[in-house]
Amino acid sequence: MKKKKMKINWREHKEALFFAYFILYLVWFFALEQRGIEGMHLVTNPLDRYVPFCEYFIIPYYLWFVYLYGGCIYFYFKDRKGEFVKMMTAMEIGLTICLIVYTFFPNWQNLRPEVYPNNNIFTQVVQMLQGFDTPTNVCPSIHVFGTIVMHIAIVRRDFGKHNRLIKLASLVLAISVCLSTVFLKQHSVTDMLWGLALNAAMYVLVYVAPELWCRRTGKTKAYVAEN
Repeated sequence: MKKKKMKINWREHKEALFFAYFILYLVWFFALEQRGIEGMHLVTNPLDRYVPFCEYFIIPYYLWFVYLYGGCIYFYFKDRKGEFVKMMTAMEIGLTICLIVYTFFPNWQNLRPEVYPNNNIFTQVVQMLQGFDTPTNVCPSIHVFGTIVMHIAIVRRDFGKHNRLIKLASLVLAISVCLSTVFLKQHSVTDMLWGLALNAAMYVLVYVAPELWCRRTGKTKAYVAEN
């Protein structure tokens, strides 16, 4: 007997197109990385001098990739019609704004230490990172922006009996990732602050504004039902 082929209804998975954006993002970002620092704006902050280099923050810095991309996959399979769409909308609009800023206001930082205080495995990993990651395209910080977008999505979701634990773990990791950007001297404090500011703008645009619009147009019940 012939086995029946399982047909996939792609219309039901049209939200997967959000993932295609990352191809454009990576091509655009790495194209910008090829530029030299000549003519770029130096980003500094008086608080930078008070932030010591700490190689141990490389752990949460790299956990960002698991947190962000793992979170995107999780929300796609668990809530792709709801929170996934909102989260990816905020993420991709914000990332596009970052790339536009990097394109027309190219910036860099010179905070990386010439001599690392400790010679251990963590320092060696940091040196490997900074060996291929240029100190350009830093403000706003994509690490900070993406982290808070994901944390907001996690805070908005109900994880059942593990709800508080998961949200607390997310908060601790989110704070650690944001701090890692400045303690590893990957970013200035200014980069981190602009990353937070951009996130606040995206939160208003994607979450607050639609809710206010629904209330004004009398569609509150429908909006609440979808959320």
